[in-house]
This record gives sequence, structure tokens and C-alpha cells, in this order.
Amino acid sequence: MKRIVFFICMALACNSYSQQLYLELGKTSSAFDYKNSQGNELENLQSKSNTYLKMGYRDVINNDDTFFVSLGAIYSGYGAIGSDRTLDNFFEWDVTYLGVEAGLDYRLFRVRDFSFFLKGSVSAEFLIQGNQTINNQVFNLVGEEEFNNNIFFLRGGLMMTYPITRNTSITANYTIGKTALLDQGNATDKETLKLSAHQFGFGIIINLPNCHCPF
Repeated sequence: MKRIVFFICMALACNSYSQQLYLELGKTSSAFDYKNSQGNELENLQSKSNTYLKMGYRDVINNDDTFFVSLGAIYSGYGAIGSDRTLDNFFEWDVTYLGVEAGLDYRLFRVRDFSFFLKGSVSAEFLIQGNQTINNQVFNLVGEEEFNNNIFFLRGGLMMTYPITRNTSITANYTIGKTALLDQGNATDKETLKLSAHQFGFGIIINLPNCHCPF
């Protein structure tokens, strides 16, 4: 928990050097790539819908206003459900992560007042709440050695912005991302678990008082 607070404070402290404030809220559709201890995949593993929230600071970094860098906090839920017909087992994951995300936006083109960006980001996220259900048994994943409580996420996607005032712009965002292994297994249990996620949301970008950033 101390690391989470430290990273969030670092992100929020960047307001002294940043030009824009952003907020984004939307839905996450996640998929888990699971292999059991025999190395068999769950072919009928289904995704679940969850909510995500991002907020932080953004600044232009070149003279022609095409590259923007951002740093902020991310709160996101992930989940999946499925079953193993061979073993007659039911599985469900429901996890929530809090982390810090650094991103880079590149303006592809403009159409009148609309701007279209290519987005890329990396995030370090920490498990703050999580359960795994196997049949009728529920297991708390927080602090479990077999489950990776820290994940590294890589994302890429698109963003569209439209100014509604001189200092405010609304956004529509889509990203897809993947993580490293969540469940690393051990000498006894060779289960592995990977996570991918699609995120679609809407947001707002606000110029800070000393900013003359273009939208």
C-alpha cells in the first residue's frame, strides 16, 4: 500500500510542470488466458465488463503540437468466467488494480475541430482487491504468493478530441492492452494466467491557467 501511495503522489506532483488536466471514465472488457496444471487451456473462458477511471496531467512536448506526454493514476477492474468440462470445474476471477500510467499521444490528423490521436501507454498496477472462485469456493487473491499482485500493462489505441470551450475538450478513447503473467505458478501448481483488456471510455481535458495548449 505504501508503494501505491508513493506512485500516486509522484503522478499528482507533476502538476507544477504540466499544462493540462485529464479525466477519463469507461468500461473494461477483459479476457484471461488460463492454463491449468496440465497445460490445458480453457476454451470457453468468457470476458466480463468492469469500470475503469484515469486521471492525471498532460503536456505538449514539441513545437508543432503533435506529441503529448501524460502521467497519472489508473483504477481498473478486470474479470473473467469459465469452466473446465473435463474436470467439471467452474472458474471466476474478479480483481481490482490501482496504479500509475505514463502515456504518449501522437496527433495523426485534424478534421475541422476534431483531432485524432494514436495513443500508447505503460502502467504499473497493484492489486487492491481480488477474488477467485472455483466451484463454490471463494479465495482472496490479495497477498497470495501464487498470484502476481503487481502487473505491468502495455496499451495502445486511438483517441478523438473535440473542443467545447476555449479551455476544455471532450474525448472518446479506445485502447487494447496486455500484461505479463498474473499467476506465475510454483513447483507444485503449474497454472498460468495472462490478462488482456479492451477499454472504451469518454473523458475531458482542461487547460490549466498558464497553458496555451492547442486541442
